[in-house]
Amino acid sequence: MEAMKQVVSETYYLSHFMAFFSYFVVRSSAAAVLSPHIIHHLFYREIQAVLALSLLAAIKITKEETWEEFIDNMLFYAKLLLVAIASIMDYHLALWFLVVFLVIYILTQQPVFQKLGISNKLTPLQLEALLTEGKTSRYWLVEFRAQCSSTCIRASRIFPELSIAYSNKNVSFGIVDLGLFPNAAEKFGISLGGSMGQLPTYILFENNAEINRFPAFGFEEKFSHPHITKKLIAHHFQLDRLRIESVHGD
Repeated sequence: MEAMKQVVSETYYLSHFMAFFSYFVVRSSAAAVLSPHIIHHLFYREIQAVLALSLLAAIKITKEETWEEFIDNMLFYAKLLLVAIASIMDYHLALWFLVVFLVIYILTQQPVFQKLGISNKLTPLQLEALLTEGKTSRYWLVEFRAQCSSTCIRASRIFPELSIAYSNKNVSFGIVDLGLFPNAAEKFGISLGGSMGQLPTYILFENNAEINRFPAFGFEEKFSHPHITKKLIAHHFQLDRLRIESVHGD
């Protein structure tokens, strides 16, 4: 239901929907001018495309952890299949769809998951105050993200859901938007250059000291950004152990 509401309210999803719907308009018009042989071949390929997309959807919905990631992947595959099918009618039409999708990519952006769970949006000054005052949680797990990073958008649902599961009297969750505060990236040793492969970065602070981070320093020199899941983040920062410590008052 939430995903359907976004389709009709967000420019990113609405523009994709209109682009895909335009194919059916072109298809109905082309039926009057194309030869029966091409129409038959086109129909056969359309069935193949629908079956392939359905199979991919069935696989991805079991593998992807967030709706943002699932929808992003399915839109990518749907665009590839649409361009391939359009090329059967006319390569000019395929080029037209490529241009349309390029314009959508330039002018719109997949929306970030808006709910915060029990996490807090923080400025760098607020974060520094929380860490140095010593009157709040012993541990702060902070996500450093930027809305210009597709990886951040795809993983934007994970951190709020982790905060709901693991927030307690000793552990709090915060989010710092490096798109709004780029100077904070240098302070915390996060690279915003290149493909922005260090985003999102998660840092666990104990009082005023960093004790762990994900991904680690220098990972981008040899590897691409690891696939982020709730299980991965919870295991990396031992959130279950911290929750048990909170319960026992250690």
